[in-house]
Amino acid sequence: MTTPSSPPVADAPPSDQGLSQRSAAVLVFGSSAAVLVVEIVALRLLAPYLGLTLETSTLVIGIALTAIALGSWLGGRVADQVDPHRLIAPALGVSGVVVALTPLLLRTTAEWASPLLLLVAAGTLLVPGALLSAVTPFVTKLRLTSLAETGTVVGRLSGVGTFGAIVGTVLTGFVLVSRLPVSSILIGLGALLVLGALLTGWRARRWRRASAVALATVVAGTLATAFAPGGCDAETRYHCARIVADPDRATGRTLVLDGLRHSYVDVEDPTYLRFGYVRAIAAVVDTTFPAGEPLAAHHIGGGGLSFPRYLAAARPGTRSLVSEIDGGVVRIDREQLALGASTGIDVRVEDGRLGLKRLEADSRDLVVGDAFGGVSVPWHLTTSEALGDVHRALKDDGLYAANLIDHGRLAFARAEVATLREVFEHVAVMGAPVDIGLDPAATPVGGNLVVLASDRPFDAPAIQKALDTRETGWRIATGDTVTAWTGDAPVLTDDHAPVDQLLQPHRTRTVR
Repeated sequence: MTTPSSPPVADAPPSDQGLSQRSAAVLVFGSSAAVLVVEIVALRLLAPYLGLTLETSTLVIGIALTAIALGSWLGGRVADQVDPHRLIAPALGVSGVVVALTPLLLRTTAEWASPLLLLVAAGTLLVPGALLSAVTPFVTKLRLTSLAETGTVVGRLSGVGTFGAIVGTVLTGFVLVSRLPVSSILIGLGALLVLGALLTGWRARRWRRASAVALATVVAGTLATAFAPGGCDAETRYHCARIVADPDRATGRTLVLDGLRHSYVDVEDPTYLRFGYVRAIAAVVDTTFPAGEPLAAHHIGGGGLSFPRYLAAARPGTRSLVSEIDGGVVRIDREQLALGASTGIDVRVEDGRLGLKRLEADSRDLVVGDAFGGVSVPWHLTTSEALGDVHRALKDDGLYAANLIDHGRLAFARAEVATLREVFEHVAVMGAPVDIGLDPAATPVGGNLVVLASDRPFDAPAIQKALDTRETGWRIATGDTVTAWTGDAPVLTDDHAPVDQLLQPHRTRTVR
């Protein structure tokens, strides 16, 4: 007589899990942290080619979240069908190779096959993001030794993963980006992931061979990245920065941030102004204030400090206070663009909005707005509340001049003018005639515009004469022309300032 075998017990632990609680926590913590490191650094890699805009940030975050969701879902399904022991090492190894090659792939694609950039960017985010997110369900499957402990195991590993994501975010944003080039961050992370694959799969001989191949790939990718296009002279907290010498002017230097020309500086002759919008602002200042009179000026955004240098040379005794958020750019100004210590220029590394709030009331003759993130003015500097701080800081006869970039319908520029008209008594616009409503039969092209605001009226004929003298090719519009040009554009406020949606960037993203 045979005795029927006992049915299997659903929650009976396997004889050898092979994964300790500590190892499980390390794997989940590390893989979750790596996903966030890749996401944040990807924004830095894409900024020179797509701009540091709300759309770029939304795109990267959306792809990263898609990868996390896809990896968690598919990882759970696969873990129920295949031994998770066999999955963790390849997930880490493949992720490491893709992460390490990301700088090379993105920069090469952007320079040589730019229409494919979004596709390549999506792949370099989706592949490692999904594989690393699959590690958590793999590990959870291995740690679930009893149904009675399901909640404890899942909750513990979920908490560890979330904590890892937090550490990855904070470590990248506050430490890594400020100390290392983004390419070095990704190559180093890729090497760590491949090393993790090697350690995790050490008992399987085939994973030793695969890991050796992966490490060789990372090393080759590291060497290739050094020769990839799109490199930087310096990677600051916010920008990929380069200094380009002017082949036609021995002392001329151009500061290029994220692929855009931000400032032109003649290191020996600060009165030489190359960019048209800077010459336009100089024309207005020279017309509005007595010649040679020193001014108390505040500059929102520094870049290469072209205009503060001009004021220091043309108006000796001028005191210029500059709010520049990027300390790396300030360091470049001092080390490569000959910013001296005795020029009357005081540069503070701070956000422009916070710098405005620190100014005393009625303390400035002139405020110049020239802050950009990519091709757009940071939205919080465009609102009626921010412009109210500008108005408070200016003297009764003070002047505010702001550089804007817009194209197409110029919806953002019109909205900014509408906002200025809510704060100041007099507003004027300078730019190409077709762009500022002086040639209404033609379609606006866009580019740089300069808006002026003051509580005293502008001497438009004198300003126009100065614009012509400086050969800007620009015209000034005031009064009814500005009213008609502005139309029913919305007023921007801290509560609603859709700057990124109003802007229409130029398709070639060339010149500032």
